Amino acid sequence: MTIRLLLADDQALVRGALAALLDLEHDLEVVAQVGRGDEVLDAARAASVDVALLDVEMPGLDGIQVASRLAAELPSCRSLIVTTFGRPGYLRRAMEAGASGFIVKDTPSGQLADAVRRVASGLRVVDPALAAESLASGASPLTAREAEVLAVAGGGGTITDIARRLHLSDGTVRNHLSSAIGKTGARNRSEAVAIATRQGWL
Repeated sequence: MTIRLLLADDQALVRGALAALLDLEHDLEVVAQVGRGDEVLDAARAASVDVALLDVEMPGLDGIQVASRLAAELPSCRSLIVTTFGRPGYLRRAMEAGASGFIVKDTPSGQLADAVRRVASGLRVVDPALAAESLASGASPLTAREAEVLAVAGGGGTITDIARRLHLSDGTVRNHLSSAIGKTGARNRSEAVAIATRQGWL
């Protein structure tokens, strides 16, 4: 039986290379390619996709958000995160969102094809080094609201700007930022954003 694949990556060169590698396998066929996360669901439905290979960072929706939507709205299509960003926080968030696997892009082609087959058969596949790192680093210490405030703060702007965007009071934003700075061990909000991003918590 041929496993029907969708590739979602905003870099056309990467999509093309992955498609060429996977199409060499006798039982795998790339039937759809998209460059935006918000195009995945419709394309997966239209092409009767079995496994969607998703990058984490894409315009529209990121790969973790897409995995969550696929799990909820199109459970027949399983998702495998294939990313350059092997961050423990991303792995944990992807698994919680309903992704069936998480591997990094420098995985050898034979292992990638095997990961696709295992995901298609209902198994979960995780890069072993990343799994060990994720266990060692633990869960994100940030609450959902702290992470949201920190993510918006990463775009710059004053406390009032952030508060307006999130429909919060200035004092609430200050409290969340102060808490996030303390939990990340940072000296200021810029450093807290950098640490949380590096860990994959945002």
